[in-house]
Amino acid sequence: MRRFGHGLVLGKFYPPHAGHHHLVRTAQDQCERLTVLVCAASVESVPLADRVAWMREAHPGAEVVGAVDDIPVDLYDPAVWEAHMAVFRGAVPGRVDAVFTSEEYGGELARRFGAEEVLVDRERTLFPVSGTAVRADPVAAWEFLGPAVRAALTRRIVVLGAESTGTTTLSRALAGHYRSRGGVWAKTGWVAEYGRRYSEEKLAVARAADPAASWPDVSFTSEEFPVIARRQDADEERAARLGSPVLFCDTDSFATGIWHERYMDGRNEEVERIAAGRLRDLYLLTDHADVPFEDDGLRDGPQLRPWMTGRFREELERTGRRFLVVAGDREARLARAVAAVDELLGEGWHFADPLPENVRAQAS
Repeated sequence: MRRFGHGLVLGKFYPPHAGHHHLVRTAQDQCERLTVLVCAASVESVPLADRVAWMREAHPGAEVVGAVDDIPVDLYDPAVWEAHMAVFRGAVPGRVDAVFTSEEYGGELARRFGAEEVLVDRERTLFPVSGTAVRADPVAAWEFLGPAVRAALTRRIVVLGAESTGTTTLSRALAGHYRSRGGVWAKTGWVAEYGRRYSEEKLAVARAADPAASWPDVSFTSEEFPVIARRQDADEERAARLGSPVLFCDTDSFATGIWHERYMDGRNEEVERIAAGRLRDLYLLTDHADVPFEDDGLRDGPQLRPWMTGRFREELERTGRRFLVVAGDREARLARAVAAVDELLGEGWHFADPLPENVRAQAS
C-alpha cells in the first residue's frame, strides 16, 4: 500500500457518522500525517466547535481543524471553486500529497491542491449512511453514530420531586418501557440519583463512628452540593453516550439546587452554574399528593413535601423548562409520562438545512 506524507480529509461532518470515521481511519493508515478539515456554514445548527471536538475525540491521531465556509457549492463554477479553495488553503496552508474522499468532487479538489485523489467507498457499501440521512432521521441512523454525537442528540428526560414521591419508581419504569420496544430502544439507559448514594455513604461514616447514628445525625455543608451536581451530570453524560435516543434520569443538577434549599436554606451559585450547562428536554415532576410517605432511613421531612413540590414547579416555570406534573397511581403516572415522552420523540430532531449545492443528480 502506498504511503503519503500529508493527507487531507475534508467535509461538513454535519454530523459525523461511521462513514466519515471509516474515511479518516483509511486515510490515517496511508499517511504519515493527516489533517481533517471540518467546514461549517453559519446557517447550520450544529456549531463548528462541536463538530471539531467530536472529530478530535474520535481521531486523536489526526490534526483536526475547522473553518467557516459560507459559500454555496457549485461544482461547475470555477469562481465558486476558487472561493472555496481560499477557505481550504487558509485552514490547511501547507503541501497536501493526497486527498481522501468519498465524493464526486474529490478529483477536482485533489487537482486544485496539487495532490493525488484516493477514493474510499464511493458507493457507501460498507456504511450505508450519509449526513443527509442522519439529519432526516437520527433514530434510523443511530447505529452509525459515535458516542459523542449520540450524547448530543439523546433526548434527556428527568424525573424529579420531593422525598418519597416515586421518582425512582417512575424513572425505572420508563426506562424499562422503552427498552421493551426492542431494536435501537433496547439500550435505553437509566441514571440513578447520585445524591442518594452520597447520603448512604455519609450515613455509613456516621455509623462507623457511632453505631447508633441515624439520618438526623448526618449534616451537610454547602460545598458538598456542587460535588453532587457535577457527579450527577457526569453519570448522565456517560449514560447518554452509550444508550438509545432517549435517556431517563432520576434527578439532575437542576434539582440539586432545590435540594440545597431544602437542607441549607438558600441557593448555591456554583450549583446554579452547573445546572445551566445543559438544558434537558423534558422534566416530569412527581406530585406528592397521591404517594404515602415512607421512611427508608434517609428521609425525615414529610411535612416539607408540599413545599418542595411547589419549589420545583416554581423553578421549572421561572427557568422556562419544559415539564409535566404527573399524579395518580403508578399505572396512571407511567401512562401519562409515556404519552409525554412519545410526544417529545415524535417532534423529531431539527437540523437547519445546509447551503444549497449544485451537483449532478446522481450525487449523494
